Amino acid sequence: MHDFDKIIKRENTNSVKYDLRKFYFKDENVIPMWVADMDFETPKCITNAVNQRAEHPIYGYSIKPDSYYKSIIKWVNDSHQWKVTKGEIHFSPGVVPGFTLAILAYSQPGDKVVVQPPVYFPFFIAVEKNGRELLHNQLLEKNNYYTIDFDDLEKKLSDPKTKILLTSNPHNPVGRVWKREELERMLSLCKKYDVLLLSDEIHSDLISKNHKHIPAALLSDDAKSRTITFMAPSKTFNMAGLGTSYLIIQNRTLRKQYEEIIEAYHLGLGNIFGNVALEAAYNFGRPWLHDLLNYLDKNTKLVHSFLQNNIPEITFSQPEATYLLWLNCKSLHLTDEELNNFFIKKAGLGLNRGTVFGLGGEGYMRMNIACPTSIIEQSLNQLLKAVKEKRT
Repeated sequence: MHDFDKIIKRENTNSVKYDLRKFYFKDENVIPMWVADMDFETPKCITNAVNQRAEHPIYGYSIKPDSYYKSIIKWVNDSHQWKVTKGEIHFSPGVVPGFTLAILAYSQPGDKVVVQPPVYFPFFIAVEKNGRELLHNQLLEKNNYYTIDFDDLEKKLSDPKTKILLTSNPHNPVGRVWKREELERMLSLCKKYDVLLLSDEIHSDLISKNHKHIPAALLSDDAKSRTITFMAPSKTFNMAGLGTSYLIIQNRTLRKQYEEIIEAYHLGLGNIFGNVALEAAYNFGRPWLHDLLNYLDKNTKLVHSFLQNNIPEITFSQPEATYLLWLNCKSLHLTDEELNNFFIKKAGLGLNRGTVFGLGGEGYMRMNIACPTSIIEQSLNQLLKAVKEKRT
């Protein structure tokens, strides 16, 4: 068994999650539950492999061996029953750089890109900072459960200037795993209006019980030809600092276009330790992942039960994937600025404010529960104390 209860000191390690608390929250003592990395030790199979490679005295330029590609091919097939080939796998230093490069490769300044807010906020930056126009296909919400507004999506995709639909599956932050029929409907609209689908599937290994991730590209020959899929072991195995992600592109023309852009920016070499870590994760990390998912499920149920019994003003729909809870705080009757300050100053918690995820984020906070259960318990008690004080 893996010890997910272990408290690991992360302060003064140049950790974004811990060492930037004072900058973002004006308080270095808040419990950080914001940045989407985990407070668990990276699996021993990974650290052992990295340490073994680090013992070699030269860290020169390196290539990706066949074993690197074979580990991805096997992982994707075992996890999602998706058969891909070595030639369809392309490196990116991260999923965000990956879809940013793809936007540059597959569209021109002034073209339009559709996103589905509330959604992972780097989507907005990747579009707008590169001279493309952002179109919002806001998700529909009912009782904390989110669905796609397909009528609005068709309207946005029918615009001749729309070239790309950038989607999050599983969805961050609302935690949906899109069903087959939802993906098929999305892809049918993309086909109808000749739009490319960029599918961020970085959370595809972090699936809750009774749910199944379906890669969008797997659904049909047309889906295969117009979908660019973004994956990585970084969220799954807590190794985001190693800068190693990959794209799966099954359309030969689209592969060539991506290869040209990554060559232009000279980003193809990657990280020598990231390559080793990816192989180790995909070859030996599945038992650790199995235990992780059980632990995350326990933490999620703890938060759900505690809020139901003690803080009914805050609710959420249990996520179908990810370790991120999308907390509906509207019943606290606070403005978004007041809500953010309430969590920081009254509860001593550092969460992501919902508004950074765009339209539909008002009144929400995103909570990262990938930490020891004792930290969850401390956080909930601090939140309860703050809410009780507000009630009086």
